[in-house]
Amino acid sequence: MAGYNRPLIQLHPPSRWPQDPGVPPDTGPGSGQDDEQVKDDQKDWEGQRSPSNEPGAWGCMKDKLQEARRRVCTRQVIFALLLGQLLSLLLCGTGLTSQLLADEFKVNTPLFQSLLNYVLLFIVYSLVLILHIGQGRPFIPTLHFAWKYALLGIVDVEANYLIITAYQYTTLTSIQLLDCFVLPVVLLLSRWFLGYRFRAAHIVAVTVCLLGVSAMVGADAASSHKGGNETNQLLGDLLVLGGAGLYGISNVGQEYMLQTRSQPEFLAMLGLSASLVTGMQITITERSAVASIKWDWRVGLLLVAFALCMFILYSLMPIALRLSGATAVNLSILTADLYSLLLGLFIFHYEFSWLYLLSFGTIVLGLLLYFSIPISIMQSSNAAAPQTPPPAPDPSAVPADVLPGDGHSLELFKP
Repeated sequence: MAGYNRPLIQLHPPSRWPQDPGVPPDTGPGSGQDDEQVKDDQKDWEGQRSPSNEPGAWGCMKDKLQEARRRVCTRQVIFALLLGQLLSLLLCGTGLTSQLLADEFKVNTPLFQSLLNYVLLFIVYSLVLILHIGQGRPFIPTLHFAWKYALLGIVDVEANYLIITAYQYTTLTSIQLLDCFVLPVVLLLSRWFLGYRFRAAHIVAVTVCLLGVSAMVGADAASSHKGGNETNQLLGDLLVLGGAGLYGISNVGQEYMLQTRSQPEFLAMLGLSASLVTGMQITITERSAVASIKWDWRVGLLLVAFALCMFILYSLMPIALRLSGATAVNLSILTADLYSLLLGLFIFHYEFSWLYLLSFGTIVLGLLLYFSIPISIMQSSNAAAPQTPPPAPDPSAVPADVLPGDGHSLELFKP
């Protein structure tokens, strides 16, 4: 992944160097140039700053479209889009295995299923930390971060629990529509806690993605695969809203922690705290359900498949958060429900609708619009001071608990 270390969002404006193409050539006194040469150089520089020679609003609009195209047609954006769709497929896999467990084998143990994933996270990434300790990089205990990891673990566990439990009370259509509540939560929290300054175009992009979800919900409502027993739909809808809000808090909290902590440490500590919370909650709410499971090799295979999908999802999520931010990640995974419906065409014999394709295209269009607009960061009071070229990095000054090649520093492109 070394070719994709440069994130789409940067937390510090780049320093201006003399060779920056945005700086005009030295044309002042003593530059050793005659007046005609100075004028020619100035015209060339102005031509570079204004690529379009067409006058009026059309020329300005053309320049903005070209700039947006240059921002979108990059390896970082393409990789972010593909990674987001991979996360959607993994979410689809977790939903498919959960539905098969519940429908075919009457296994309704969301906490027990999540426990396997959290234990895997703790074991695997603890071994990664131990291997780096053996390479002469001591691991410094971060007890002052313990309460943050514990809080994130609680929020993540309860978000998964509320969403999965909601399937017992409300319809699949309602869940698909209401879990979009995560988007305004992420936008507000990113604005307040991460200092992201979104533009009107970003809100338009989010709205376009939500229109795509509306098309998918309309197609689902027109078919016969509603899901849920609708015994208490209001309770189910409230569970979805609560779970979506907790997902938003979890995503923004993870992005905040990953700005300063290494990915292996974060995943190991999240796995530890979430395993403890899940284990205690199982003894209270799911002990009888786990004891009543009729074990079969197919049940074991589905549980392992669910755990592997969740493990890969949690392992890739920090990379996606570093690359594009929590808002873009949540926009990307809106297609997860669409993949679930498409797989249902073959497994559960759902009815196909052309609105599925329209939904997918609309969501991708909204994503491209979101990536085409730069995000700025609110600067502190001393941010207006003149910038000086940064000193050369000192390898010995890297914190001991940051692993090599982690790319932990998050920097943001400034408009």
